[in-house]
Amino acid sequence: MVDALTKSLARKQAAADGRAKGAVDYRKRISDHVAFGLLVYTGLHIFVTMGALKTGKGNILPYFSLIVLVAAIIPACRWFEKRWEGLSDAEAGDPALAGAFHRDVAMIWAGALCLPVVLTLFAKAALALF
Repeated sequence: MVDALTKSLARKQAAADGRAKGAVDYRKRISDHVAFGLLVYTGLHIFVTMGALKTGKGNILPYFSLIVLVAAIIPACRWFEKRWEGLSDAEAGDPALAGAFHRDVAMIWAGALCLPVVLTLFAKAALALF
């Protein structure tokens, strides 16, 4: 327990030293993007799905898609975080990782903004067939 606390304090101190020098911590930044992406994704998905539900068709498909998609997106976002959380303090601010970081951030936000709309359109098309 003491060893874990010592490591945690050392990591916080190293992060504070890095921030003082203007270094970027990709571990924290990717975590922030994942958290905000999940909020946007869930809010947008609920908003779009509720719009689809106002059509008056009493079908369970939109509700089911809402539950499944929220449950499916969390492991995908966790995968992005896991890719970055294993970095050491020195690697976390490495400018050579900037390209990979920006690619992952773009994928997170593309998914957060596009998936709810695409999946709701797919659900609406499926409802039209039945």
